[in-house]
Amino acid sequence: MLLFGMAIVAAYGAIVEGTVLGRVTPDFWVPAAILAATFLALHLAIRFLAPYADPVLLPAVALLNGVGVGFLRRLDLSPEAGEAVRDLTVFGGVGGRQLAWTLAAVVGAIVLLAVVRDHRTVSKYAYTLCLIGIVLVMIPALLPSAYSEINGAKLWIIVGGFSIQPGEFAKIMLLSFYAYYLVRKREVLSLASKRFLGVDFPRGRDLGPVIVVWLLSLMVLVFEKDLGTSLLYFGMFVATLYVATERASWLIIGLALFFGGAFSAYYLGKLVGGPFSNFVVRAETWLDPFADAHGGGFQLTQSLLGLGTGGLFGAGPGAGQPGEIPEVHNDFIFAGMGEEIGLFGLTALLAVYLLIVVRGLRTALGVRDSFGKLVAGGLAFTLGLQLFVIIGGVSKLIPLTGQTTPFLSAGGSSLMANWLLIAVLLRISDAARAPADAAPGGVVAPPSHMHGAQTEVIRP
Repeated sequence: MLLFGMAIVAAYGAIVEGTVLGRVTPDFWVPAAILAATFLALHLAIRFLAPYADPVLLPAVALLNGVGVGFLRRLDLSPEAGEAVRDLTVFGGVGGRQLAWTLAAVVGAIVLLAVVRDHRTVSKYAYTLCLIGIVLVMIPALLPSAYSEINGAKLWIIVGGFSIQPGEFAKIMLLSFYAYYLVRKREVLSLASKRFLGVDFPRGRDLGPVIVVWLLSLMVLVFEKDLGTSLLYFGMFVATLYVATERASWLIIGLALFFGGAFSAYYLGKLVGGPFSNFVVRAETWLDPFADAHGGGFQLTQSLLGLGTGGLFGAGPGAGQPGEIPEVHNDFIFAGMGEEIGLFGLTALLAVYLLIVVRGLRTALGVRDSFGKLVAGGLAFTLGLQLFVIIGGVSKLIPLTGQTTPFLSAGGSSLMANWLLIAVLLRISDAARAPADAAPGGVVAPPSHMHGAQTEVIRP
């Protein structure tokens, strides 16, 4: 499956060069070969470090990553760039940098698999990870705009020509804490309740964790000016809470709190402006982007035109004009690709994403301990929610956000964080699929050694 995916990436690169340049260069296969060698190295590392891990995750993610590198290289070769600035070298341009970041991200995934041999050990550092995660989330909000703001969202740490998005790494840390906390508070949160209109709602004093995370998400919305990240953090927590307790009332409370906070931010922005004004601009652009098609709505308008131009089958790889869409290499890569591969091509990509999410949820069902169930389920949901947030933004389903499309968009922070997410899923899937007498890493151990008091079983 991995080699088949890399063959698709190589064929995509050849078609792009033939369309954009009018010829296929002798080195068209080199980026695909480097990616294939990198992912094969990761495959071998997984066989040694997590021999029972889900065999579908790596090929599916590798295909998405490879197609992302191929499309970014297509932007480097675009006629809009001009002959003088075209970069045909392997590691040149945006595509070359993404290829280099892929190598670094895969190394990071291997290191994580080597260091974390049993996912349950992460729970020992839950509070430390929570503190680090909160600090990473809040740093961009506290920095001056010159060192943290790009395109209106304060999500970055910018030093010279280097930038990093710390919130991408914070989501994994915060989720680990959520899972640890909910394993210990599950009975209180799921059993103690009051019935209202036929639905069991938690007691008022048990709402504290939800209120805290809600306030944190509102702070992200207000001070970092980003709806997507706010929705991602809060949705991640509420989904994990639902998995832990199996109570629909938490979903109702979560949706009510989030939408209440979003509407409050919108009306406060209309009345007082200040830190809420950016959200008002995004909301009004979302409501009618064509009202200011050459100003504030230009980005979304071009995105919709690109998707519409692509139609069912697209213009073909390399035959579109994705350069007309601002930030097409980053936030709007899905729209740029849609112009060239059409609805059918985008549906195929979404099917691969769905496969990854489903395998993550299957891992959550199969693993034996509560902490692993919540982490795997939360990570799978987070990946799906992030995809919904960004695709919803570029297709005008929801207001635009600053989220990246996982594994496709340019950006080292997003790519490395998402590969670490996959490494965690691989580690947990190894535990879920391993025989009952296998220790972490595939080493056979007496059953009593592995299934002692620290293993807690809950119903899927």
